[in-house]
Amino acid sequence: MTRNYLVTGGAGFIGSNFVSYVLENEPDASVTNLDLLTYAGVKTTVDELDRHPGHQFVLGDIRDADLVGRLMEDVDAVVHFAAESHVDRSITGPSVFLETNVVGTGVLLDAAARAGVERFIHVSTDEVYGSIAEGFAPETALLDPSSPYSASKAGSDLVALSYRVTFDYPVIVTRCTNNYGPYQFPEKVIPLFVTNLLDGLEVPLYGTGSNERDWLYVEDHCSALHLLVDEGTPGEIYNIGANAQMTNLDLTRRLLEIMGKDESSIEYVEDRKGHDLRYAVDSSKIRALGWSPAHTFEERLADTVAWYRSREDWWRPLKQAVS
Repeated sequence: MTRNYLVTGGAGFIGSNFVSYVLENEPDASVTNLDLLTYAGVKTTVDELDRHPGHQFVLGDIRDADLVGRLMEDVDAVVHFAAESHVDRSITGPSVFLETNVVGTGVLLDAAARAGVERFIHVSTDEVYGSIAEGFAPETALLDPSSPYSASKAGSDLVALSYRVTFDYPVIVTRCTNNYGPYQFPEKVIPLFVTNLLDGLEVPLYGTGSNERDWLYVEDHCSALHLLVDEGTPGEIYNIGANAQMTNLDLTRRLLEIMGKDESSIEYVEDRKGHDLRYAVDSSKIRALGWSPAHTFEERLADTVAWYRSREDWWRPLKQAVS
């Protein structure tokens, strides 16, 4: 079957990887990629996606109801990534997070429901659960966000789920753990640390580095989302995690080893406000559908470092622009 997708935020990290995944795995698919090209939306990435005949880029805002309404015509599935997503930026300027993540999601849902789009995947984050002292958060766990970013995502999740209850609309919410891989904006920890080390700079590690995260390779995340387009149950929430837990200090040491550096390259900096100690999700629900990560962390971390080594043309202009 030939399927028409509307992907929001497809010039960003996870969104662009998902567009590539769909076009590789559904050669006859058509993908309309809606992105405003804010600081983390990269035109160079869009240019690479444009090499595929099934890709169409639209420069626009998800809050633009007229534009969004037009784009919903003949769409089979919406996969919604577009979001302001950096915690530090949400602390210094929260209003744009509320506008984009909550209001923008509402505009998309309203247009998709009116157009009768058959599937809406709302991509969220494990950060909505807040810090998990022990164990793993199930999809039914209390929402306890700690930052304006995670609060805005929790709000957008609730808006999405309300459309299932109120309008019987087939929306699915996903909550993933920390992603890594190619095309990630260089303010995020792995590309920031790798590119700093490539330039002979220190890496800034918050606090003591004891904060713990689960690291999911972006292609594994994309395969999970693609599966849910067909196999997900409307109205359900699906956690997506790799069970690759480690502290930020452990992650830093692994990067230092791959880069041939030692711990003298670490600069310990003041911890971030509202910095959750530990995220961990129970992803047994999606694993019951047959999904599991196809890649080990060790393999793909090395591949990710190699990608940044080889793609200075991609990351250096971005890093210079925000420095």
